[in-house]
Amino acid sequence: MRPIASRIARALAVAAVPVLIAGCSGSSDSNSSGSSDKSTPKVKKSAAPSLAPAKYTALPNPCKVLSKGTVTSLVPATKDAAGDAAQSSDTSARASCSWNGLDGFQYHWLDVAFRRSDSVQGIGSAEEQAKTAFAKLRSSTARPDGLKKGQDPSVREAGLGDESQLVSAEVEKDKETYRDVTVVVRRSNVTLTVSYDGAGFEDGKDPAAKEIEAGALKAAREALAKVR
Repeated sequence: MRPIASRIARALAVAAVPVLIAGCSGSSDSNSSGSSDKSTPKVKKSAAPSLAPAKYTALPNPCKVLSKGTVTSLVPATKDAAGDAAQSSDTSARASCSWNGLDGFQYHWLDVAFRRSDSVQGIGSAEEQAKTAFAKLRSSTARPDGLKKGQDPSVREAGLGDESQLVSAEVEKDKETYRDVTVVVRRSNVTLTVSYDGAGFEDGKDPAAKEIEAGALKAAREALAKVR
């Protein structure tokens, strides 16, 4: 009887092993399933704040911002009253026009230039970019090229647009003395630069500072009025 009892005991012991293994396996699957259910939820990224749109979406034709009367009064004997437009790959962003003329010994040169900014995500709003552009213009035009040694230019507020500056000085170019005036203006997302020079060649009398300054301001007012 003992050998039979011994064999039965061993058979029962062997049969019990798969049950224990199966039980362990089931426990492992349960834990795995539980950890999957506890996964970290995804967090939505907030959208970047929208930028204010550009106030001005186009630029005027720079050769048509001044009346014919203004052109002929500021640039007597101008070569072409219609003006000479500078080439631009995008006239909605940059545009300029110039006039020049020699009336006897009196020479005048006038240039009107516009620059417009657009709102660009990651860079800034149109007006913010125009403010930066104006700050650079204010700095770069504060001391004109060819300024006579020991002379300081006259720099003052021009009273135009949202912010502006007028710089007036005597400069030397090609051994000639010129009265050089530059007016820079910002209106919202557009900047305007008006440059006006006058000189008396040979025995011609040099123009007075007040004359050239008044002419530059007149041109700036007319040009700025066409920004719409």
